Amino acid sequence: MKRFLFAVVVLGLGAAVAAALWWWSTRPEPVAVVSPQVGRAADVVYATGVVEPVRWAKVTSVLRERIIEMCACEGETVTQGTVLGRLDASDARATAAELEARVQLSKQNLDRAVGLLERRVISRQAFEQAENDHSRNVALLAAQTARLSDYELKAPMDGQVLRRDGEVGEVAEPGAVLFWVGQPRPLRVVADVNEEDIPLVRTGQKALVRADAFPGRAFDAVVDQITPKGDPVLKTYRVYLTFQDPPPLMIGMTSDVNIIVKVVEKALLVPLAAVDGDRVLVLEDDGRLAARRLEIGIRGTETVEVTGGLEPDARVVAVWRDGLRPGQAARPLAAAGEGEAGR
Repeated sequence: MKRFLFAVVVLGLGAAVAAALWWWSTRPEPVAVVSPQVGRAADVVYATGVVEPVRWAKVTSVLRERIIEMCACEGETVTQGTVLGRLDASDARATAAELEARVQLSKQNLDRAVGLLERRVISRQAFEQAENDHSRNVALLAAQTARLSDYELKAPMDGQVLRRDGEVGEVAEPGAVLFWVGQPRPLRVVADVNEEDIPLVRTGQKALVRADAFPGRAFDAVVDQITPKGDPVLKTYRVYLTFQDPPPLMIGMTSDVNIIVKVVEKALLVPLAAVDGDRVLVLEDDGRLAARRLEIGIRGTETVEVTGGLEPDARVVAVWRDGLRPGQAARPLAAAGEGEAGR
């Protein structure tokens, strides 16, 4: 009798466990669902840029010489030709003085040769030699005199001294920028756009410019110019953007640039997290999941534009995850929210 009761209990427990396992395996999976929303989709090209004046120029040294004078003129207004600094020209002036002495001596020799030629004391060939020596010395002096101007660092345009680099006593290297001179307004942004995105960019397109110095603010800009030749090393193209309204940005600030290349005002949007490639899972009326293959337009950072393959009233699984499969029983947890697609 006891054995019979024990067997009944064991069988009952086994049946209970089996029933529990069957219920657990066939229970509806809870899923968050959203409905497609109608909103604005924007295809955007992202780039980084630097704020600079529209009109400005660098003042560089063409010589390797020691700096002997630098103006304390950052922020001051200057006119074209204003001397901003000087390099040590002592050796160059000594060379010019030597050449000037040679010119005087060759001029005396030439005057003497003219008189001797008239008296037929020297040959025509000797006279021409004296004439050539004098001409050569005059040309050398003129070249050295012109070279003396390279020792003066002059403003290349009317404007403001935006920045000064270098100090008295330092050695200026050829090509080293010692001053930036320009008009502080208007400003523009010079952005570097990746080569795979540059075919989408056109002059006249609108853009939004953001800088860390002004969190939460975006400044309207327009694509003004695109440099035809890109950088083959960095694989970028230079794009210039101008502002319609003067922004409070400062020269030299780095910025994030969003160039709007396409806008769809009434787009059907689903969350990006719901999409696996070009598929989503939807919860059917019978409580089971089904896969839908979508036609996708603008794929944004948060939402995706759907151009076909999905009903506007579909219940889309908000997050595609492993373990969910078509035909699986599911029950909804949440309803839709709104979004905007942006590349």
